[in-house]
Amino acid sequence: MATGNEKILTAEREMELRKPIDDYVGGIQEKINALRVDGTDRVVSLQNRIDSLKRDKSRSKAENEASIAKLQGELSKAKEIESKNKDEIAKLIADAENYIKEHFDKEYYEPVCESAKYEKEAAKAAYDAKLAELQKEHQAAMSKLSDHQEIKDENYVYKNRQFDAKMDYQKALQEIKDRRHAAFAHKYHLIDMLRMSKFTFGQTMSQKWENYKYTFNRRTFLLQNGLYIAIILIFIVLCVITPVIKGTPLLTYNNVLNILQQASPRMFLALGVAGLILLAGTDLSIGRMVGMGMTTATIIMHQGVNTGGVFGHIFDFTGWPIPARMIFALFMCILLCTCFTSLAGFFTAKFKMHPFISTMANMLMIFGLVTYATKGVSFGAIEQSIPAMIIPRVNGFPTIILWAVAAVAIVWFIWNKTTFGKNLYAVGGNAEAAAVSGISVFAVTIGAFILAGILYGFGSWLECARMVGSGSAAYGQGWETDAIAACVVGGVSFTGGIGKISGVVVGVLIFTALTYSLTILGIDTNLQFVFSGIIILVAVMLDCLKYVQKK
Repeated sequence: MATGNEKILTAEREMELRKPIDDYVGGIQEKINALRVDGTDRVVSLQNRIDSLKRDKSRSKAENEASIAKLQGELSKAKEIESKNKDEIAKLIADAENYIKEHFDKEYYEPVCESAKYEKEAAKAAYDAKLAELQKEHQAAMSKLSDHQEIKDENYVYKNRQFDAKMDYQKALQEIKDRRHAAFAHKYHLIDMLRMSKFTFGQTMSQKWENYKYTFNRRTFLLQNGLYIAIILIFIVLCVITPVIKGTPLLTYNNVLNILQQASPRMFLALGVAGLILLAGTDLSIGRMVGMGMTTATIIMHQGVNTGGVFGHIFDFTGWPIPARMIFALFMCILLCTCFTSLAGFFTAKFKMHPFISTMANMLMIFGLVTYATKGVSFGAIEQSIPAMIIPRVNGFPTIILWAVAAVAIVWFIWNKTTFGKNLYAVGGNAEAAAVSGISVFAVTIGAFILAGILYGFGSWLECARMVGSGSAAYGQGWETDAIAACVVGGVSFTGGIGKISGVVVGVLIFTALTYSLTILGIDTNLQFVFSGIIILVAVMLDCLKYVQKK
């Protein structure tokens, strides 16, 4: 095929096109290498030896210091040579890169791409011809058969031959794709040698875009991003129809700030449960944690003497300084939430109880205790000055958003930069393998639940400040579904060990924006639950499909 069509480059012809470029750049590379021998190469070698000596515990400190001092003297001389040759090397690199820019694409890469286009056409023609041949053979074979089993067998053989032909065609297309990609990569191989892997920003971006196109798979892309695309399209439709129906635009500065403000306390809850989902678990008690935290914070920061009691006792914190009441309210919210999450975590870790059961028990106990203790009453408003101290508005900007940003940054650091975070992924991916490798599954599980409790407590405290109190046992009902759904939509897999903080953030913003948009549009709250349910079903379905694909 390659030799019979003049428009398609043979391997030999492709190498002939590339040879002048390789020869010219290779000649410059030899000059650069010669200049780097006593300079840059020597610097790298000496620095590695010094670092090795600093880590060497087999020799005495005095011996190491003497050897390091000697090597540092040699290193100074090598750096002088490196500095002396720097300008000449830079000129040679610029010369080589200019030559590559002028000749590589025009004389080599573009002919390879043109050849690839004709190779695809030839491969498609060969595939179509093969299918036509198979069909002809199949029809000829079928005309001679009368037995039902023989006909069935022939159809089976025909389908297998069609499949083999398709596989050969796809293999040919992949080889063409590989050839074009290799031609592109060769350009950056030459630049890599010249620059010692120190690419410019433009060169780095060009390689990333090419690698993305090369590895792009439509099915994988839709599995990973199909739900996001669908939700974005729904949101665009809402943005279009809202001005028509309500006479007001949806995407305004104030609406965006309102969405971010509502999302901020929910971000804490989603970040907390995300760690549990990462362990292939969940938490059904989030909403009741919020109710408990809201009630606790409202009682402590209440405006005046509390109108309701706890187990019949009326609390009065009016004698405390307001800053002390704020800090104490936060402490109690975190303490209570952490105690209950630790309880669920203990039963989950110690007795291998599924988090669905342990957290459901938590949910019932918390709601029962708080309702019984407070008789289910709402405790009214907190001191009017407190929200301005916790979440002040700066030129109209709600600083509660900054609390959420800080939480995202801290949890991201814990997940990605600490031993606990790495162990969290390991236990979630395969608890048995993690245990064999020396990781304490019990400690990691308890740690994840404690972290969740801290985040729940903080989130409920912020929600109390945002809503200026109004704490009651019923507050937060259904918030667990929003938090869990946000994590699932954000790509935190229920199979365990898979998830990113960025996905959790996106999930929370998506759900909050969608709920806010539907509310502005006047959609009934009950129908909003229907939308949420559909999104959760689709998200989990796509997650299951990805898991099946990996299996």
